[in-house]
Amino acid sequence: MSEALDLCRALIRCPSVTPADAGALGLIERTLAQAGFETHLVSFSQEGYPDTPNLYARIGTGAPCLLFAGHTDVVPVGDASAWRFDPFSAELAEGMIWGRGATDMKGGVAASIAAALAHLRAHGLPRGSIAFLITGDEEGPAVNGTVKLLDWAQARGERFDHCILGEPTNPDALGDMIKIGRRGSLSGRLTVQGKQGHVGYPHLADNPVHHILRLCAALLASPLDGGTAHFDPSNLEITTIDVGNPAVNVIPAQAKAAFNIRFNDLWTPQTLEAELRKRLAAVAGAANYTLDMAPTNAHAFLTQPGPFVDMVARAVEAETGRRPELSTTGGTSDARFIKNVCPVVEFGLVGKTMHAVDEHIAVADLEGLTAIYGRVLRDYFAG
Repeated sequence: MSEALDLCRALIRCPSVTPADAGALGLIERTLAQAGFETHLVSFSQEGYPDTPNLYARIGTGAPCLLFAGHTDVVPVGDASAWRFDPFSAELAEGMIWGRGATDMKGGVAASIAAALAHLRAHGLPRGSIAFLITGDEEGPAVNGTVKLLDWAQARGERFDHCILGEPTNPDALGDMIKIGRRGSLSGRLTVQGKQGHVGYPHLADNPVHHILRLCAALLASPLDGGTAHFDPSNLEITTIDVGNPAVNVIPAQAKAAFNIRFNDLWTPQTLEAELRKRLAAVAGAANYTLDMAPTNAHAFLTQPGPFVDMVARAVEAETGRRPELSTTGGTSDARFIKNVCPVVEFGLVGKTMHAVDEHIAVADLEGLTAIYGRVLRDYFAG
């Protein structure tokens, strides 16, 4: 069996449901240390959040430094009895590796490590550095993971030139898509205070449901924007409207709504909030309402296409025969933190089964991803 396959299966067998590590990072640390990497297992804590281990490893001290990033924590399996195989058995069947985290993203982590080890055996120490930044806090609150590990590394004087994050980016086949950015995410809650009363005497009450429907309609009345060259239009989705009124003949006292916006690089959270408040104020009338915006660390960002993006795209095409689409679709990822220290792109496995029952990846795709990362390493350090 290949190095990538062996490591992927060993990682899946670690039941590292966030925030548990279950030995996953220690396994990676030993693998990289044996190959000559300087390794650091670093844990962070913050009141109200679980302590989380993380791993930083580097070989070489000079520039350029190519950083591979990822995470070993996984989401819960749900009903384990609904799985075809034990979710942490890493079963091999029908050319597939089955198990929680195979796609998201122990397969990507294993492929990047195997590619780096193969590169060192074939070419020796790089003209520069190879580094790994692996967190155990991506699927959880993301408080004691990548953000703090980056701060820790920078305080040590570590510098990175480019990063590949191995999240599953391909919709259907390996080679479909490279993520060169991500939309931001902003959530808010709208609360309207009314006056409870009898539906037969509406003049003695103030119905908050009527107000909140009008306010929500104002938020949706016109598109936030028309999109940009690399981003789809920003979209606002009302996710719930709650009244909690069990009676059909009582006007309720309060109504609440929640929404989430996935926004492009035309907006910041501050400018977006200002736009929302403007829309609400224009139609509020006598409504007694409050708008509470949740803090966010998910800002929109874009890694501009250029030599690094082109190099990764060429490597993908050379190994798969597919020219990957450059995309900014999907949810958030830890790339939103890494972009603060260096340009970052995301490329990994096919994401069809991530977070699903019977999560699995094709062995051929794992080997293909390892080959792509290997070609990136060769081209990167060849200048």
